[in-house]
Amino acid sequence: MGEFPVRMYDLIARKKDGQELTEAEIRFMVEGYTDGSIPDYQMSAMAMAICLRGMTHAETAALTLAMAASGGQVDLSALGGRTVDKHSTGGVGDKTTLVAEPMAAACGLLVAKMSGRGLGFTGGTIDKLESIPGFRTGLTQQEFFDAVRRNGIAVTGQSAQLAPADKKLYALRDVTATVDSIPLIASSIMSKKLAAGAHIIELDVKCGSGAFMKDRRQAAALAREMVEIGTRAGRLTSAWITNMDQPLGLAVGNALEVAEAVDTLRGGGPADLRELCLRLCSGALMLADGLPEAEARARALQALESGAALQKLRDMVQTQGGDVSFIDRPERFAPAAVQVEAAAPRSGFLAHMDTAAVGAASVLLGAGRETKESPIDPAAGILLRKKTGDRVQRGEPLAVLYAADHEKAQAGLERFLSALTFDDQAPAPIPLILGHVTRDGQELY
Repeated sequence: MGEFPVRMYDLIARKKDGQELTEAEIRFMVEGYTDGSIPDYQMSAMAMAICLRGMTHAETAALTLAMAASGGQVDLSALGGRTVDKHSTGGVGDKTTLVAEPMAAACGLLVAKMSGRGLGFTGGTIDKLESIPGFRTGLTQQEFFDAVRRNGIAVTGQSAQLAPADKKLYALRDVTATVDSIPLIASSIMSKKLAAGAHIIELDVKCGSGAFMKDRRQAAALAREMVEIGTRAGRLTSAWITNMDQPLGLAVGNALEVAEAVDTLRGGGPADLRELCLRLCSGALMLADGLPEAEARARALQALESGAALQKLRDMVQTQGGDVSFIDRPERFAPAAVQVEAAAPRSGFLAHMDTAAVGAASVLLGAGRETKESPIDPAAGILLRKKTGDRVQRGEPLAVLYAADHEKAQAGLERFLSALTFDDQAPAPIPLILGHVTRDGQELY
C-alpha cells in the first residue's frame, strides 16, 4: 500500500472532533482495514465516531467508492447503458423483484441483478427463486451475461468478491452497536450496488414496523443519501420510500411468494404489490429514457397487462434451468404438511400488524433463517386473509400458516397472533407510497 503520512489514530481523533476526512484518507482507511493492517479495535472506534459525528455527502460517497473498489467489480458496459438493478432495503412479503424486474425487461431495459439470501425475517430473492425446482442462481459471469443478452433479464447470487470491505465492516458494526448510522447504512448498500455494475439503480427504501427505518424522516434521509451516492458515482439513481407497516401483498414465504408474483404478472395479485411494482418499473423508465411519470407508468402497465412481463419471467426461469411448469401452474408447488388457520380472537377492526413479528412468525414456521446456515423450507409461510383496517368477526380466519410439522406451526401461530392489535374503531388508512427521491430533489407524500 505504500507510505501514508497520517496514522489511523489521527483519523479517528479528527472524526471524533467532527472534522471531515479526505477521499485519500478514507481510501487509506478502507484498504488498510481490508488487508488487515488496520485492526478491528481501531475501525470500531472509527465506526463509533462516524455514528456520533456523521459524515458529509462527499465523505460518504468516498467511503462507498472505496468499499466498492475493495474487491471484484462487474463491468456491464458490454451489455449497453440501459442495465438496471432494483434494490429493496428489506421487508416482509417483498417479492417485487419477481414482478417489477420482468416488467422492466419487457419495457426494453436490461435487468442484470445480483441478489442475496434472506436472513432473519427479511426474505431473499435467491431463496424465493430456488423454490422453483432446478432454478440455478450460481451463474458464471459468462452465463450471466449470456442470459441478459438472450432474455433481457437474469438474477444470480451475489459474489463473495463484491465489496469485501463492506462484509468485514458490517460484521464489526453488528457487534459494536454501530449499525444505525445513515452514512454507514447507505455506503454498505450502495457499495454492493456500484460494484455490481448496473448503470440505473432503482431503490425501494422501506419504512415502518417491518423495516430497519421505523419512521419517515429516517427513511427519507437514507433515500437521499443513497441517491446522492449513486449520482456522484455517475449512476442514474432514484428511490421510492414505501410503507412496511404491514406485509407487502398477502403471501409471506418463498413458494407462496413466487405463486403470488405469478398471479400479479397474470393481471391479478394484491393491489399494493401491483401498485408498488408499477412505481418501481416506471421509476426505472423515467431514469433510463427521461420519460414523464405518466408515460413511464403507461409503458409499465402495458408490459404487465399484455403478458410480456410474465413471459420475461418464464424465459428467465427456463434459461436458468428452472421448471417452467411451476410458472405456468403455481399450484404444482408442494403443499406444506401442516396448515393451520389463525382465527380472530375478538370482533372489531385489525388495527395494527407488527410486521417484524409477522416476519418472525414466518421464521418459526421454517420460511426464514435464524443463522446463515439455517435451512429454508420453501413451502413454509403465511397466507394472509385479512390486513390492517379490515373488519373481522371473532373466530374468522385471519391467515393460513404453513409448516412442516405441528410444533413449528404452533410456534408460528402464537407469534403471529401476538403481532396483531384489534380495536373497535377503524384505523387511519395506511399509504403505500410515502415519497420519491431523485437527483433533482425529494417529494414526500
